[in-house]
Amino acid sequence: MSTSPFVPLIECTRGPLIESIHYGVIAVVDATGKLIASCGDPNFIANLRSSAKPFQTLPLIENGGVQAFDMSDREVAITCASHSGTDEHVSVLKGLQAKIGVKESDLLCGTHYPMHQATAQAMMMRGEEPTPNRHNCSGKHTGMLAQAVLTHQPYDDYLNNDHPVQKTILRTFAEMVDLAPEDVLIGIDGCSAPTFAAPVRNSALGFARLADPTGLPEKRANALRHIAHAMATHPFMVAGPDRFDTRLMEVGCGKIVTKSGAEGFQGIALLPGALGPGSPALGIAYKLIDGDQGGRARSVVGTAILRQLGALNDEQVEALKDFDARPIYNWRRLEVGEMRPAFSIGRPSFS
Repeated sequence: MSTSPFVPLIECTRGPLIESIHYGVIAVVDATGKLIASCGDPNFIANLRSSAKPFQTLPLIENGGVQAFDMSDREVAITCASHSGTDEHVSVLKGLQAKIGVKESDLLCGTHYPMHQATAQAMMMRGEEPTPNRHNCSGKHTGMLAQAVLTHQPYDDYLNNDHPVQKTILRTFAEMVDLAPEDVLIGIDGCSAPTFAAPVRNSALGFARLADPTGLPEKRANALRHIAHAMATHPFMVAGPDRFDTRLMEVGCGKIVTKSGAEGFQGIALLPGALGPGSPALGIAYKLIDGDQGGRARSVVGTAILRQLGALNDEQVEALKDFDARPIYNWRRLEVGEMRPAFSIGRPSFS
């Protein structure tokens, strides 16, 4: 009899019954790749989707893009983003594109209305159609165009798997997660860029190295520190209003870097000291196998992991209450159940 790689992560109740369950896998590793904790099969292969963005921008930062284009930390952060498409995001993108010497029309991400509903409604009221800069992946695509310009490559087909930019990104990602490039499974993301799949524990290793790149080549280590700092200090650029990624980094005091991916994937980097003085860096990756459409369960898993690890104090937990375990209400605001964690990973001991 086969054993499922997935375990219950979130239960949703109604009255005395567990009405639905979100299953998935979790892996927590340190920067050496040691598995610290897991739920389900940590070797389950999952698409990172947009959680890979910090690693997709890494070659740009590693090879001098900040200096070549005079990039601010806000601009570095937005290249790692699944942003909400607010006017502020678009303004930052336009400024970065001007520095690079590319146009919004060069982006091959497609278009959609902003994820930020107030911005989308305002656009509809004035009859404004969305353009590529409103797309949540336009920062990543701008970064890919920057990599092409930096390396003097044509960029009309910068998303082609055989383009030098994509070959460099794949090689860099594979190195970060300790895989050979040929062992990374490649698909096509919603924005048409290549997307990478890897065992969840390997993805967690990438985030652990983002948190603490000690031991990596100096140029790469410095680039990773730059990316982590930019994301942690400009979390609004990475996501936007009322988004889990932004709020978690806001309350993380510079010790937590996180990036969501579509279909229920999440990566979290805990910097040294996040679990207390002297604690090592950790990388966390988890996947909800149902895809968590609507995103109701993802943040509950993340806050539960961090709370169980000891990465959040009472004040931080309170600040994240809208993303934590919570009551379920009906349309009359009657409490009819709750959404709660169904797993335990325990608190690691570092001696």
